[in-house]
Amino acid sequence: MAMDGKALVEKLAKLSQVTSIKDIPQLTHALFPGTHCPLMGAAMAVGGIKGSLIVVVGTDECTYYTKSMTVHSEKFGGIGGRCVSVVLDDHDVTFGSAEKVQAAFKEIIEEYKPECVFLVTTCVIEIIGDDFDAISESLSDTYGIPVLPVHTEHFKCEDHLPGVERTISICAEIMEPRECDNSVNLLGQRMGDFATTELYALLQKSGVKIGLQLPCGCTVEDIKNGAAAKVNIVVNDIALPLAQKMQAKFGIPYVYFNKFVMPEKIYEAYKNLFGYLELDLPEELNELYQAAQKTVAQARPDLEKITYIYGNTPYATFELNCFLSSLGMVPQVIQTNRYTESDEPYVKEMLQYTDPYVCKAANIAPLQYVYDVLSPYLYLGHEFANRLRQKGIAIVHSDRASGMLGFEVVGYLMQQLVKAVGEAKEYRRELGR
Repeated sequence: MAMDGKALVEKLAKLSQVTSIKDIPQLTHALFPGTHCPLMGAAMAVGGIKGSLIVVVGTDECTYYTKSMTVHSEKFGGIGGRCVSVVLDDHDVTFGSAEKVQAAFKEIIEEYKPECVFLVTTCVIEIIGDDFDAISESLSDTYGIPVLPVHTEHFKCEDHLPGVERTISICAEIMEPRECDNSVNLLGQRMGDFATTELYALLQKSGVKIGLQLPCGCTVEDIKNGAAAKVNIVVNDIALPLAQKMQAKFGIPYVYFNKFVMPEKIYEAYKNLFGYLELDLPEELNELYQAAQKTVAQARPDLEKITYIYGNTPYATFELNCFLSSLGMVPQVIQTNRYTESDEPYVKEMLQYTDPYVCKAANIAPLQYVYDVLSPYLYLGHEFANRLRQKGIAIVHSDRASGMLGFEVVGYLMQQLVKAVGEAKEYRRELGR
């Protein structure tokens, strides 16, 4: 049954009305294609840590879900790989799961001989209240290996990212004091290969050693040695809690180097990083900065007054939309599942240019009825390109940005935007608009 596009738009909130994530509505009760459980996030993070084992404690549905997700993953090693389960029944839910977990653990350790275990609890564990922090500590003492509890209840969060965040944050517990080796740790990269990025290339040219890379690829031993770094580079919000723990525990500073698109923010991040490393800025950084500014200036005439809907991209949501608004673009709807204190400066600046609607992310099914009402030129994120084309809308691709860090992000974004604007205008000509 078709929905009323105007009625859907009326359900949206204006950005100026938002003070927290609770103020951001969703277009429908069901999100399409639906959110992922934080259990998935925990599995994704453990997949990047060689020598570790994930043990999922929960109902047969939860354990099957995790095993089916990891069974085809080379990182986990297939059907007999690094993902195992302790399945609870009615008796365990009623009388507690500790005894079953302890019995299963003996068998798990003998068969898999892991260097570290991430003991992941699911919704039912959190509801019945079993103390898995204490259980994990007891198992660590019994078997002489780190057993780290990760809580992944879905009823307290919107998506899978808290599972990633909690998994890498608990890693601070097994880090040990080390003499500084002037290396940098990369924290928070989930996709792409760091070795292909502009940031990596500049660090290599300056002779900087790369230490721990979490969760994109490391060993348990790398984690234990993580405190040898001189500075942590945080490339995603999921790693901020870990970086803050390491700063408090070991005095290691961190640089927030998200997937920024503002050339000034990127340059600032580079300056902070090389300042902490006590190294001179590479000479080519200024050239890269000037080139990025030139690229933006050249794209501006094509982007002014271009309307768009923002979906889900690798970029930092409000930093990106603030930047695009400053170029004269007009965001009509911004979809997001996060709104934090760090977003507020960008929102404040954005409101000087425009006041878009906001809604929860993953609403592309009902949005098809909003397109006819708002008639944007562009959609930034994931959608069905053919459906958009029929509405005179071009999709702005962004997946390649997942593997980028530095000024290269700006060049890629400008290229994709200008290309999509040209496509949108052609679509509209075809439709006689």
